[in-house]
Amino acid sequence: MQLVRQKEDFRRGGMPKAPLVLVAGLVVAALASGCAAEDAPTGRPGGKAAAGPQAPQAYGNDAARALAGYSAQLKEAQAARVTAAKKWKLAKVPLAAPAPPAVKPKITNRPGFETDGGDSLPPVFTTVPTKDRIVFLTIDDGAEKDPALLQMMRELRIPYSAFLSDYLVHTDYPYFKRMQGLGVTLNNHTLNHRYMPGLSYGEQRHEICDQQDKIEKWAGKRPRLFRPPYGNYNEDTLRAAQSCGVKAVPLWAAEAFPDHMEWREWDRDLHPGDIVLTHFRGRGDWKGTMPDMVRQVMKVITEKGYAVARLEDYV
Repeated sequence: MQLVRQKEDFRRGGMPKAPLVLVAGLVVAALASGCAAEDAPTGRPGGKAAAGPQAPQAYGNDAARALAGYSAQLKEAQAARVTAAKKWKLAKVPLAAPAPPAVKPKITNRPGFETDGGDSLPPVFTTVPTKDRIVFLTIDDGAEKDPALLQMMRELRIPYSAFLSDYLVHTDYPYFKRMQGLGVTLNNHTLNHRYMPGLSYGEQRHEICDQQDKIEKWAGKRPRLFRPPYGNYNEDTLRAAQSCGVKAVPLWAAEAFPDHMEWREWDRDLHPGDIVLTHFRGRGDWKGTMPDMVRQVMKVITEKGYAVARLEDYV
């Protein structure tokens, strides 16, 4: 297997789905219902219903109202995004992500990242299979608990996923509960952020599974996703994670800081479905605040023509 090492500097240490998808579904349902009514057999020659004035008109009105409501919500969301981008001094207005797929894509191991357990263990990957120009923002650890981040991401409507280590978040569970209340999924990053391959299977299981239990206890939901500290793991890591409910192990293709980006791929670029890593950090750890980091990473993402989507909608 290939070990993936995170930057040494960090060794110490979504937002809800928009209702637009539902409205769009209602529009499709209304249109489909209209078509079904028009094709219903009647026993008359040709098997078609007579085009009576009431039923088709009713279906048309329902669809028109749904479309109008959908359009109004799109305009409202875009106006709010423009206002928030100005308030938070973003270089450009973030692009809106498309609706998530009805069926999640099949996630497999990135070549070279698998262990001898192969496909029987949770897949390790850096990019989600998709042709859409979307990326996924993930934030690790939990050291910095900046209220401005919650407000900024809520107003900008930028989804993200948190991967939490208990030794950092236990001092302020309510902060992360507020984050969860805004639609952010809280995922597993171990109890104490230890180097997993250096631990026995039992020690790894303690780090991963006890964190599963803790998050379920204080947040009310057991994580499905796990990210090993520093991106380092072995087969025991994946077996331990699987034993307590982990379904997938997302790593990252790029890493965001307040003043620059770092890249895994040779072309130093984003690709559809890439996972972007950053950290809950402040001025004590890097050159800027959490909002500074968001401005930087969104500048890169937006200028390259990508939108940020919610990871858990795809994995």
